[in-house]
Amino acid sequence: MSELICVGAVAGAFGVRGEVRLKSFCAIPEEIEDYSPLSNEDGSQSYSLMITRPIKNGFAARISGVETKEDADAIKGLRLFARRDQLPQLPDDEFYHADLIGLEVYDTGGTLLGTVKSVQNHGASDLLEIHGPGLKATVLLPFTLEAVPTVDLSQGRIVADPPEGLI
Repeated sequence: MSELICVGAVAGAFGVRGEVRLKSFCAIPEEIEDYSPLSNEDGSQSYSLMITRPIKNGFAARISGVETKEDADAIKGLRLFARRDQLPQLPDDEFYHADLIGLEVYDTGGTLLGTVKSVQNHGASDLLEIHGPGLKATVLLPFTLEAVPTVDLSQGRIVADPPEGLI
């Protein structure tokens, strides 16, 4: 499990006074401010964050060290990370996407199908993108209790019962 979890990203400048457009990946979007200071992906830089107001598709925010529109444009695309211990504990049947990525996926007979490359959501529910040497193409497995009855983070594995014809 990663020590840092991506909780948001800078989408560009907002106005000319150094505010940024902020996308929050938190379940309750405005809670991203509670995890401040945030860091970059490798943890080498820290950023204090203050939301100034909601805007379309996110928030306008102030980030420490960003004073001008040019400064804000320079950090466009910056992904913001919080330390894992700052985030709330989840119930046993919920998982952070970062915890699922990299897990090995086995079928109910114990055969290795592949590993989880990413978790995607196109509106209906989460899909696990699975890659493996025995798979002809990428497989998108629905992340439902029926298709994925067991997730064992301590063993680093998922037991899947894919729908007929998927694999």
